Amino acid sequence: MYHKLIFVILIFFITTNCAKKESLNEDIKKIDPYQLYEEGYVFFENGDYFYANKKFSEAELNFEIIEFAAKSAIMSSYSLYGINFYSEALGNLDRFLKKYPADKNILYAHYLIAIIHYEQITDEKKDLKPLILADKKIDFFLEKYPESEYAIDLKFKKDLIQNQLAAKELYVAKYYISIQKWIPAINRLKKIVKEYQKTVFIEEALHRLVEINYHIGLEQEAKKYAKILGYNYNSSEWFEQSYKVLNKDYKIVKKVESKKDDSFFKKILRKIK
Repeated sequence: MYHKLIFVILIFFITTNCAKKESLNEDIKKIDPYQLYEEGYVFFENGDYFYANKKFSEAELNFEIIEFAAKSAIMSSYSLYGINFYSEALGNLDRFLKKYPADKNILYAHYLIAIIHYEQITDEKKDLKPLILADKKIDFFLEKYPESEYAIDLKFKKDLIQNQLAAKELYVAKYYISIQKWIPAINRLKKIVKEYQKTVFIEEALHRLVEINYHIGLEQEAKKYAKILGYNYNSSEWFEQSYKVLNKDYKIVKKVESKKDDSFFKKILRKIK
């Protein structure tokens, strides 16, 4: 009798648990991915990217149509980017590229990856890794999608990155100059001349090469860089500085800047007040 009672209790628990599981499965199946996506989009439009990401992620898991799942994934990635969760966004985008390689938003995914790396750049005195990564990702995008609508924006950012990379080289070169380590300083400056010719730092780099080579007795090398500087930037202040290095009697005339007429702006400010 005792054994029969235990058996009945066990049967009761098993059937109850099965019923609960079936009920739970039915609830999961009832989740509407379209509704989840719509809810996510409302959060997205209101700038609430944290909850938008949550809804888009849930929608992706519940969509059976791969195109809609992919769309949810890219929206989730952008939402993570919107709250500066850069690592999470990059992880999500990497998963997107692997899971949906034929999706129409692949181009935008690569663009967003480049932008995320770009926005993690600080300045030339700090970590160089984000600069190099951003430069690499932008190069990849411009090579693969040169005619896309995002190419112009990334070309502009590429120029800014090149300037920052050149600034980093110049910063290190100046440090070596300050401790009189001439060879590593020259190597850094030559790198600017070779790789970053279109940046704003090319003139100073050429001048520093004139200055260092003249200082260590390599006068012909100094003249070589002075000629390059003179040929390309004859009217620049850096050329004038280099000319003085090679011609000690030359007097640099300081230009007197005319005082700005700010009366117009003052009138506007008075109206605003």
